[in-house]
Amino acid sequence: MSAISEILARELNQRLEYVENVISLMDEGNTIPFIARYRKELHGSMDDTTLRALETRLTYLRNLQTRRDEVKKSIENQGKLTPELSAAIDAAATMTEVEDLYRPYKQKRRTRATVAREKGLDPLAAAIFAQEGLDPAKLAEGYLDPEKEVNTVEEALQGASDIIAENLSDDAAIRKALRELVMRRGSLICKAEDPEQDTVYKLYYDFSQPISRLLDHQILAINRGEKEEVLKVTVALPGSEGPALVCRAALKPTAHVCPIVRAAAEDAYDRLIFPSIQREVRSDLSDRAYGGAIHNFALNLKPLLMQPPVKGFVTMGLDPGYRNGCKVAVVDPTGKVLDTSVVYPTFSEKKKQEAIAVLSGLMRKHSVRHIAIGNGTASRETEAMTVELLTRFPEASYAIVNEAGASVYSASPLAAEEFPEYDVNLRSAVSIARRLQDPLAELVKIDPKAIGVGQYQHDCPQKELDAALGAVVEDCVNSVGVDANTASRSLLEQVSGLTSATAKNIVAYREENGPFTSRTQLKKVPKLGPKAFEQCAGFLRIPESKELLDNTGVHPESYAAVKSLLKLLGCADPRELPDKLEAYGVSKAAGELALGEPTLLDIAKELRKPGRDPRDELPKPILRKDVLEMKDLKPGMELTGTVRNVIDFGVFVDIGVHQDGLVHISEVANRRLRHPSEVVKVGDIVKVVVLSVDEKRHRISLSMKQANK
Repeated sequence: MSAISEILARELNQRLEYVENVISLMDEGNTIPFIARYRKELHGSMDDTTLRALETRLTYLRNLQTRRDEVKKSIENQGKLTPELSAAIDAAATMTEVEDLYRPYKQKRRTRATVAREKGLDPLAAAIFAQEGLDPAKLAEGYLDPEKEVNTVEEALQGASDIIAENLSDDAAIRKALRELVMRRGSLICKAEDPEQDTVYKLYYDFSQPISRLLDHQILAINRGEKEEVLKVTVALPGSEGPALVCRAALKPTAHVCPIVRAAAEDAYDRLIFPSIQREVRSDLSDRAYGGAIHNFALNLKPLLMQPPVKGFVTMGLDPGYRNGCKVAVVDPTGKVLDTSVVYPTFSEKKKQEAIAVLSGLMRKHSVRHIAIGNGTASRETEAMTVELLTRFPEASYAIVNEAGASVYSASPLAAEEFPEYDVNLRSAVSIARRLQDPLAELVKIDPKAIGVGQYQHDCPQKELDAALGAVVEDCVNSVGVDANTASRSLLEQVSGLTSATAKNIVAYREENGPFTSRTQLKKVPKLGPKAFEQCAGFLRIPESKELLDNTGVHPESYAAVKSLLKLLGCADPRELPDKLEAYGVSKAAGELALGEPTLLDIAKELRKPGRDPRDELPKPILRKDVLEMKDLKPGMELTGTVRNVIDFGVFVDIGVHQDGLVHISEVANRRLRHPSEVVKVGDIVKVVVLSVDEKRHRISLSMKQANK
């Protein structure tokens, strides 16, 4: 473990002992949220992002070591493992380098070189490749054998050439040098399969870009265009640099240059090495782009999940539509469905007024305070109707809610289990209402890929994407904490240490026995053993408990320390602790109680505001009372909007019209950015200036930097 630990410590710029502690904690079955929150002293207060990076890299390095061992064992079984080769494999830093070293010893399909070896031409190839000034033709005469179908000198020399070419192709040093050359000096070239065809890939119909300057979103677009058979894509290396590199490796500079070896080197490049390197380079570029896309998706998902909830109000959800009407659901402050309906405001003016009358009745009956409108089909007309409706209810307001994934959820088995009595369409309206009340609790029910804050998510490796997004969901849920008495099974499944089975058992236990009244009561839940309790207890809140600490992020393992601390500071009320601790001195108290300072500070933070929600400290969503249409927009207008998506080339901002506006990366800030995420994230409230409006193409161009001059 020490070699891997040293690599991780160096790469993450962390102390070796911290890295080794984290690895031990992970191997013992502790989750990342638990380690991040409750074992800070052991890892120097690394955040969850660093811990996730450590976990991912640890998995790769362990898999790399496993593959090294497999390769060495395979070569050893062939009786060909030398100390030098073993050392080279141990020193290989990537899977690609290991596979390059293994390539000559790998079981191959039948090739021209394989056939030549079967004819006994290996020694001839070695003699010619030695380039010692001997005549290859004379050497070949000794290998003529009609029984082996080597009838002429030319056939013998051709077989030897095929062996030399394959040996050069299998040379790890040549492959590594050529791969680096292509990445440094090569270009990616795209042509259209049909230049007359009008597609979204027109930008790439005649495209050439140095590989070193390719952007991730370009790689992803080109890959998709090629997959859809719109684009032809090749990797090119200028001049004769590639063949020259192989020839330099093959030809001995001080010896007589053998034309056969030179020809074999050029053949190896054209027929074997470069086509293979092209595929590897394309694969490496794709892996890089997919990694970037997954990273950006995760980056966007976190602030979306962490949007501040609009708590404590009866909310109406509107799922807009034309033919099937606008689905309506009214939910109470806890998300319980109070009423449902369907109205048809887009059919005619008469139907719109009937819809307003129905909604007015629901507003009065249930004292609705907020309306959440899905941003899909017919949302503009629904928004206009809502503005007219709100003239009768001046205390109420509305918000446009991103409905991505609502239809996926409403048709899922989970939704059917949660709302068996409601139509699929009405479930969407419930989901939209709850997304305004508590985005995190509702969005955890939906596959993160369906939430719509990424790019090319369906092209990315699904296993890696699911793992990255699942980690974000888990970290968000645990950073907020979960009410054990009201949380859905979907929400409980994301809590550290809980599984689908234990989450289901928690729900069943509280339905049978009533609300939990203490954290210790969780130990009575079937299959929730000591380890699971250790991992989950600090993240589950019990507001009904008589023990104040049960409704905080303080872990039960620290309750005794809190009691000692209260006694040390002379606190009658735990809420006095933060101020008294500051006066007493954190270091002094930590020393006297043999408690780590990070844990002590976390305890004080929790007791300052028991039951606090970290999302409440973030900017609230924009609640509107009027409507803005695209035709109302004029260049130069300054508006306030909500960031909906952050991608490589810009930021999409909801400014209150049906179509989100685009802030190109060049208009995000008054400095050059590598990526817009350097200055903005999903959910941010930003000021923008309208640059241009194209109603025909439904495009709005915005600027943030002009709004912040």
